[in-house]
This record gives sequence, structure tokens and C-alpha cells, in this order.
Amino acid sequence: MIYKTSLDKVAKGITIGVTILFAAIIIGEFSIIKDDGKALPIYTTAALLIIYFTVFAFRPLNYTLTSDKLIVNRLFPNVSINRNDITSLELLDEQDIRSSVRTLGVGGLFGYFGKFANMKLGSMTWYATRTDRTVLVRTVDNKKIILTPDEPERLVADFNTYNAA
Repeated sequence: MIYKTSLDKVAKGITIGVTILFAAIIIGEFSIIKDDGKALPIYTTAALLIIYFTVFAFRPLNYTLTSDKLIVNRLFPNVSINRNDITSLELLDEQDIRSSVRTLGVGGLFGYFGKFANMKLGSMTWYATRTDRTVLVRTVDNKKIILTPDEPERLVADFNTYNAA
């Protein structure tokens, strides 16, 4: 089964803002620095485009639950978690992750993904597009993974149904 994801208002705002900022920087550079033989605009433009499209490629598109895997679908590369490695899926309140700090990852541009931590849950890996509708995936090796499908209750119920069968 496929579980869709959508950006929350904050992620939409950050994505639009960063897109406008990057475009303004690129356009501004090329309009200010003209044929002076300087390569600065090319390097800056390349760096901004690499950052932008790398983040775009790693954003979570949706989640797929099969009989043997839970898959985070991305443009490059997908993340697969074997069902045998999952101990539980739990619905979380927005309060449970509100105080999370990004330790290495993306905090709003096309979503929230990478390494995060907070006092309540400790270290976590996020593949999220919003900060509500969260599902905590716990694995046998004590990893915690945050997913944010549009219908979190359905993901948890479908996972539990598969496990019962």
C-alpha cells in the first residue's frame, strides 16, 4: 500500500522562501557581475543548484508498506526497512517532537529529513514532510525513525494487520 505525504505550511513557506532567495542570488549575481572575466557567479550558481537539487532528490515522496518491507520512496535512493527489523509503529502527538533539534539534516526545504534529537525520544532519523501526523518506527536495533504520512492511523493499522496475519 502507498501512503501519500504532503508538506505542512512551514515547509511550504521555507521551500518557497529558499527558492526565491536562491533565484534572487543567482539572477542578482549575473546582473551585477558582467563580462569582467570573473567566475564567481558560476561557482556560486553551481553550489546553490547542487544544494537545491540534492535536497530535492532526498525528500520523501511517499511511503510504501509491503508484506516484507516499509519503504521511504525518494528520487534517490529509496530507504527500505525490513518488517522483521521493526518492533513497533506508534502514533505520536505533535508535542512529542516539538522540541526536536536538527543535528544533521534538512529542516524545512522540501520537508524534514536527516538526524534529529530531543530529550524525550533521543536520537531519531526523520523522513518527514510535516511536524504533525507523525509515526514513530522503532527497530530491533533501537533506531527510531519518524514518518509523516497524510493518514498515519491507516499506516499503523495496516502494519498491525499485516503482523497479525
